[in-house]
Amino acid sequence: MKVGIIMGSKSDLPVMQDAADALKELGVDYEITVVSAHRTPERMFEYAKTAADRGLKVIIAGAGGAAHLPGMVASITHLPVIGVPVKSSNSIDGWDSILSILQMPNGIPVATVALNAAKNAGLLAAQILGTSNEALAQRLKDYKESLKKKIEETAKELEAQAK
Repeated sequence: MKVGIIMGSKSDLPVMQDAADALKELGVDYEITVVSAHRTPERMFEYAKTAADRGLKVIIAGAGGAAHLPGMVASITHLPVIGVPVKSSNSIDGWDSILSILQMPNGIPVATVALNAAKNAGLLAAQILGTSNEALAQRLKDYKESLKKKIEETAKELEAQAK
């Protein structure tokens, strides 16, 4: 099971690294590279066309500005694509990226996470893979339980300070 992580430019890496980190923490193999829909359309086409043959099961695509990468990749592959809108230097508060990824035509779905939320994209990719991998599903359950425990510990600390 492998996840592909792609982004429109290297400037997206600080955001997209969170997806890689989440997958690594859960023991999910991934590949990561730059594939621009506008500057290297042939590279994008080849990446998406060969993704399944290379063993990918899910693709996470991050892009800023016009953010066509997730949708264009989804139009080429049958694999699930998770779009990460990235607030870039030329972005209109990130809304351009969000809307470019959200507003896909019927027949070309792209799951979309919040602005700069690549960690959630990594977790969602792992959840998709976990539907057919019990060990991964258990790691996800353990991860969510650890989130619950952190909140409960924080609540106890705050409540104790208030007394």
